[in-house]
Amino acid sequence: MKVLVIGSGGREHALCWAIAKSPECDELYCAPGNAGIDQVAVSVPIAAEDLDGILGFVADNGVDFVVVGPEGPLVAGLVDRLEAAGIKAFGPSALAAEYEGSKGLTKDLCAKYLIPTAEYARFNEPDAAKEYIRIHGAPIVVKADGLAAGKGVILCRNVNEAYAAIDHIMTESAFGDAGAEVVIEEMMAGEEASFFALVDGKVALPLVTAQDHKAVFDGDEGPNTGGMGAYSPAPVVTPEMEARIMDEIITPTIRGAAADGRPYKGVLYAGLMITEAGPKLIEYNVRFGDPECQALMMRLKSDALDMLLACAEGRLDKYKIEWHDEAALCVVMAAEGYPGAYEKGTEIKGLDKAGEVKDVMVFHAGTMEDEGRILANGGRVLNVTALGKTVKAAQKRAYEAVARIDWPEGFCRSDIGWRAIKR
Repeated sequence: MKVLVIGSGGREHALCWAIAKSPECDELYCAPGNAGIDQVAVSVPIAAEDLDGILGFVADNGVDFVVVGPEGPLVAGLVDRLEAAGIKAFGPSALAAEYEGSKGLTKDLCAKYLIPTAEYARFNEPDAAKEYIRIHGAPIVVKADGLAAGKGVILCRNVNEAYAAIDHIMTESAFGDAGAEVVIEEMMAGEEASFFALVDGKVALPLVTAQDHKAVFDGDEGPNTGGMGAYSPAPVVTPEMEARIMDEIITPTIRGAAADGRPYKGVLYAGLMITEAGPKLIEYNVRFGDPECQALMMRLKSDALDMLLACAEGRLDKYKIEWHDEAALCVVMAAEGYPGAYEKGTEIKGLDKAGEVKDVMVFHAGTMEDEGRILANGGRVLNVTALGKTVKAAQKRAYEAVARIDWPEGFCRSDIGWRAIKR
């Protein structure tokens, strides 16, 4: 089988690495790929958002199955176009992908189908948004409605910070069109968790649990990022809590989406707050989390390609996914300055030494190769991922590998996994 993965990040490197192990995979391509993906797949210079280019490559090369990694091409309708051309694809339709493309749409779905979430309101005028904040006070959360690469959520401790967030998003257009509308919601108290389920339109099959670290600095300080690390499993999601998440959040979402004419297929990623009252939905993503995917793929025992195909072909009702018992932990190494301005083109050494640590994989995110040298080519650059008997054991291995990487212009958090270890 000829398989094409779309994307260029650590998530896509992890997916390619897992798919390449399948005996059913004869040829594996990735568009556009990166320096790490080059080691397991053939990178093709087509941007993830170049839908015409992707369709042309698929037709010219006899690709049988396309796995779409990032949200952009999903929201743009890549899966719809592939299926219209008779090509199997993993991921939701454009209509279903709007559950990530519009935070307001997801909040409305929750209100309609009684899915537990934070109290909220939607605004497309800055003055009306500020009046709502004046009445409701702070702390409060201000979100750009559209896609903002994981950076469109601002946690505001006081009213002045909330007013500034409205100006930043709506008046200064910090996130472009994604901030034409905002969602304002109450700040929920609890512990966050990432919950993933494969959905084939009718059946939802939960994956193992994970937890992300969004803030850029140790102790969960600083601005939110696309994710500075993750681990699996997440102890906060007990078997009892998983059952509640499925019953109260995932199942009514799938039924509601179908009833609203947006039947869902692909992986559904629920960002959750585990509160004293139970699980509440923060937001939905319509693809694997990044860096959670890296931890999940390290723990996956089943054939990754067969699993994704079963989802795309509607065969999940009889499907069972097997996982390794070990925990996995991923540490993101980013370029100095991220999530703000950062320098590209700095050289990274020591990757071979890092990869020699037992049960460690270094997944590449923002990298490129230049005459045999590996150069940083993005904000989040490397995902050092390890297995271990416990989260603490996986953490030790991951940071041992990090210490072997020679990249003065990079940094990482030193406390990934701290919540699980504290427990």
